[in-house]
Amino acid sequence: MDDRGFDLEGRLHDLEDADLKRTLSPVDRVAERGYFAEPSGGELPVLDSTEALVFASNNYLGLTNDQRIEDAARQAAATVGTGAGASRLVTGDTMVHQDLERQLAETKGTERALAFSSGYAANVGTITALDPDVIFSDEYNHASIIDGCRLTDAETIVYDHCDATSLRTKLERRAAFDDANEESWLIVTDSVFSMDGTVAPMADICDAAEAFGAWVMADEAHATGLYADGGGVVQAEGLGDRVDIQMGTLSKALASQGGYVAGSSDLIECLLNDARPFVFSTGLAPPAAAAASEALHVARHTDVRERLWENVAHLRDGLESMGFTVLGDSQILPVLVGDREDALALADELQDRGVIAPAIRPPTVPERTSRIRIVPIASHEQGDIVKCLEAFRGAGEEIGLL
Repeated sequence: MDDRGFDLEGRLHDLEDADLKRTLSPVDRVAERGYFAEPSGGELPVLDSTEALVFASNNYLGLTNDQRIEDAARQAAATVGTGAGASRLVTGDTMVHQDLERQLAETKGTERALAFSSGYAANVGTITALDPDVIFSDEYNHASIIDGCRLTDAETIVYDHCDATSLRTKLERRAAFDDANEESWLIVTDSVFSMDGTVAPMADICDAAEAFGAWVMADEAHATGLYADGGGVVQAEGLGDRVDIQMGTLSKALASQGGYVAGSSDLIECLLNDARPFVFSTGLAPPAAAAASEALHVARHTDVRERLWENVAHLRDGLESMGFTVLGDSQILPVLVGDREDALALADELQDRGVIAPAIRPPTVPERTSRIRIVPIASHEQGDIVKCLEAFRGAGEEIGLL
């Protein structure tokens, strides 16, 4: 009988031949430093004997092991439970969820917010629930946005990365096919792009949207908690009344798990009824909701954001003074290498010097733009930044980049 199954071994061989096979390297804790283990293939991992500095985490504010956040999660588990137990539309809604959403709406300056089980679910659920006729999407948008677009019947029109002129041109061309103004249009963009560190020109995007009556959705996954009053780029640029949908995650700066959407009360009511990833998923675990709520409070009312941006400035200045090209305008500092083999070699040399910062290479980024994605966090001390810079200098000289 013919085998109608799947050639998994062949797929894995192809990934290995293309140097694209990914592996898991566990660490003993999520923090600014830790002990890592080599990929174990399902066997019990064995941690290295030396500690490494982590400059590749999205734990931007360094709050994953903050006592205040741990205490909030522990208290929620003790009083509410470790899991929601059901969809929030059944019995999985708790006062912890309601408190988190109240804080998110206040921070984002919206009428309401809704927490999802993941940022991925929030993007896919929102885009599919809105079900627009046409979506205008930045070419470097996150995979969850791309998948959300694919799951709708919408025509998706891609515009050049962070280019409001390209967006306006695409809007003008589409308008010629919709003389009766019968189509619903959604413009969707990351506000901070995770692989490039670039920041979307949100004000210009809003200008273009308003000229054609389109709605704007901003994915603030890599911005939430880091800007004005703990908000994102939308808050930093005073655009809260011009961006119709603000999405974000709880799993990065807010040191927890999950995602959210903030907007009008009508938007939230529609999502909790029509967003399938919300309706048909068990609610966010109460300890995760409580941890995110406390982390948002810390982000808004302490100096933790200032400490992050001081580390970002120090690291960027140091890398550029050595001659490295550092991309972006945010806390994400991609060091452009170009050649994929050089990027992999640089990452290995950095690890040998006690710094974890993996290479990002095609197909994640375009050909000839391989890079090391460097991310300082607020809990890195000045000595940690200096050690990272020294590792870059030594590694760059070792492989001939400096």
